Amino acid sequence: MVKELLDNFNPSNYIGWLALVSALVALIVSATSYPAILNVAKAKNLIATSDSRSSHSGSVPNLGGIGIYLGIVVTITIVGALLDTKSLLLVLGSITILFFLGLKDDILVLSPLKKFTGQLLAALLLIVFTDTRILGLSGILGITILPYTLSVLFTLFVYVLVINAFNLIDGVDGLAGSLALMACLAFGYVFFRYKDISMVVLAAALVGALIPFLRLNFSKRKKMFMGDTGSMIIGFIIGVFAVRFIGSSEMSATSNYHNSSPILVLSFLFFPLLDTLRIFFIRLVIHKKSPFSADKNHLHHRFLFLGFSHKQTTAMIVFVNALLIVSTYLFRNCEIHVQLCILLAVGTILYSLYFIYDWLKSDNKKPEALNNN
Repeated sequence: MVKELLDNFNPSNYIGWLALVSALVALIVSATSYPAILNVAKAKNLIATSDSRSSHSGSVPNLGGIGIYLGIVVTITIVGALLDTKSLLLVLGSITILFFLGLKDDILVLSPLKKFTGQLLAALLLIVFTDTRILGLSGILGITILPYTLSVLFTLFVYVLVINAFNLIDGVDGLAGSLALMACLAFGYVFFRYKDISMVVLAAALVGALIPFLRLNFSKRKKMFMGDTGSMIIGFIIGVFAVRFIGSSEMSATSNYHNSSPILVLSFLFFPLLDTLRIFFIRLVIHKKSPFSADKNHLHHRFLFLGFSHKQTTAMIVFVNALLIVSTYLFRNCEIHVQLCILLAVGTILYSLYFIYDWLKSDNKKPEALNNN
């Protein structure tokens, strides 16, 4: 009877239910794993201690990525069995590579070269065995279809960029997790419209796995960080979404987002990419040091210096990125370069408002200070 039900089961008729089940399974597995992870981390002293570049104080367990990984793996194993697709199995293999690399880095510290090599290997697994890559850029700068070799290299660059972008913004409570949650919801929506069931399930699984982690990440008594384990897994999966969405959109001229997918992806990931490119420029060009050397020049540090708390900083950045996504989506039918200009203009204005306000406030205080003297 069960075999007959499975044989006649059509996943495309139950996308919503599959997404709901995936989110619930990931949430339950992730939530139930954290008490044990916290106990082991404290017993074995597997914690992150504050230093001169940290925006936190005290010692906090940094193994939250384990719970995220377990939630995703169990969901892919259970729900993925109904989908008969190899893409989820390859994602599972890739995040397992990143899981062990990240875990070693969180416990013993790993060189940037080894992490970079692991990221390339994880990305190559999907590119080679599924041929999922960025085929073109919808006419941006006149680029429509990329040659195969250039397509593979550019896709690898996107994976590495997105993985490290989420790794670099993980410096404020809830920021990386909340932006990843929003990106998953956005990608889940466009994949739902494409009826790409595997990606909808994967997005739902990551949403479910992130919710229990964010609860702990914002907590004061049982605080936990995701560590490199979590940030690399999250960054990789969102990289998968970005590549798959652009690739799928480019394959058909009649697809819903054929003329807007690269711009929509940029809006979904605007803050992580903006902060990463900005920080690399500051380190390489201004300070002339390694782009992977830690400092306090991130945008989220700027918000903290203005006096905002971790929660306020995260809330403002997520809210601004949500506004940017909505505004970009509304103009998705415009010419591609018009979309790009709108994205860059609106994004720059929205993320500059708080700093302009602080500058004006400081400027207004100067005459008062002079009068008092």
